[in-house]
Amino acid sequence: MTILANIGKYFIMLRSVFTRPEKYRIFRKRLFEEVQNIGINSIPIVALLSTFMGGVIALQTAANMTNPLLPDYTIGYITRSSTILEFSPTIISLILAGKIGSNIASEIGTMRVTEQIDALEIMGVNSLNFLVLPKIIGAVMFFPVMLIFSIGLSLVGGWLSLIAANLSNTETYIFGLRSFFLTSDIAYAVVKSIVFAFVIVSVSSFYGYYTKGGALDVGKSSTQAVVISSVVILICNFFLTQMILL
Repeated sequence: MTILANIGKYFIMLRSVFTRPEKYRIFRKRLFEEVQNIGINSIPIVALLSTFMGGVIALQTAANMTNPLLPDYTIGYITRSSTILEFSPTIISLILAGKIGSNIASEIGTMRVTEQIDALEIMGVNSLNFLVLPKIIGAVMFFPVMLIFSIGLSLVGGWLSLIAANLSNTETYIFGLRSFFLTSDIAYAVVKSIVFAFVIVSVSSFYGYYTKGGALDVGKSSTQAVVISSVVILICNFFLTQMILL
């Protein structure tokens, strides 16, 4: 019953979130702030993880290329496919669920326990629309940008690792990257990144907004937000793969 009640409260929250902003000037200012906080501030960790992730994928693929019937360009092909279809959209989103999700839940949760949200409500402000909508739109706008950035760095990281380990050459690797490429794979990855961005921000905002108690409960809400966001991302990943790829 608790799970069903939370799902009901979640959709009720979304109905209040997606209303027309009262002052577009303030909304626009908050939107740019959230793009900075959620997107631009996450670029360093995305860059670091993507580069090493691509390197590991390429090295593991090369290490398992024991069948002489497999062409050398298979390393580049598998690195590209794994990066675009799964690692960049899903693994990066799971990492960002910990970084962004905990930050959002603790920020809104702190505002709840310190009665700042109550003050907004007293002034006649739709607190959910004011606090959550800019975060959702900012994340949905910037996650596809981070996805493309992540894919590019992962493929570069794979190339660097292969060259450093002398396991392949540049021409063969690039030929593998270009082999059997489908633009629909990029579209699939972008759709996943948009869905995951919405999940991370909305679920984290939900747990932060309905925090009760004190500072200790804010920490509990942050933990719940990260855990539930990660679980929902994995579930959505499964269904999106079935609906789009199969």
